[in-house]
Amino acid sequence: METNSAQRLARVLRVLVWIALVCNLLILPLVPGLVGIGADGGMGALWTLTVGALYHTLTFFTVCWQYLWRVWRSEYTAVLTAFLLFCGVNTALILWQARRVLDTVAAGLPFQRANARSMRRAAVSFGLISLMALGRTVWGLFYYRSAAPLFTYNALFVPVFGMGCLLCLVMSALFDQAAVLKEDSDLTI
Repeated sequence: METNSAQRLARVLRVLVWIALVCNLLILPLVPGLVGIGADGGMGALWTLTVGALYHTLTFFTVCWQYLWRVWRSEYTAVLTAFLLFCGVNTALILWQARRVLDTVAAGLPFQRANARSMRRAAVSFGLISLMALGRTVWGLFYYRSAAPLFTYNALFVPVFGMGCLLCLVMSALFDQAAVLKEDSDLTI
């Protein structure tokens, strides 16, 4: 069977989704360390400890693991770490579902109920990220006792990921309807 442009595009996107998923999973365990380093003065303070690229890298990984438990002592770093870990796990789930859909599109069989289920699962993850961002924004309003959290990326995440949730739900309904029509046409002689 000849491949069409959608299948070629799906193959390219599948590679990009795999790269993003692998990067996400590699960075996820380093989140507590990155939050701890950021809270203690950032990477500039870390780089002044050592000289040379190899020492910087070794120091970074050593210091990252030292913060694994320290970040839970402060309210701010604990909330930030929990938020970033939660979003990272849900992003990995979204990428996994995208990979599943792209696999069927690349194979030339996109109209399946499995794609509708994958899109619904991705919608749930998008919705959870949106709700978590809303929770962190509300928490920030009480923590800082100002309107400043309304102008952060957390406040921006609420509508963006909410729209992603709605888009995935619409795509899920479209995939489901297309699968039903395909099943009907396959049964028709």
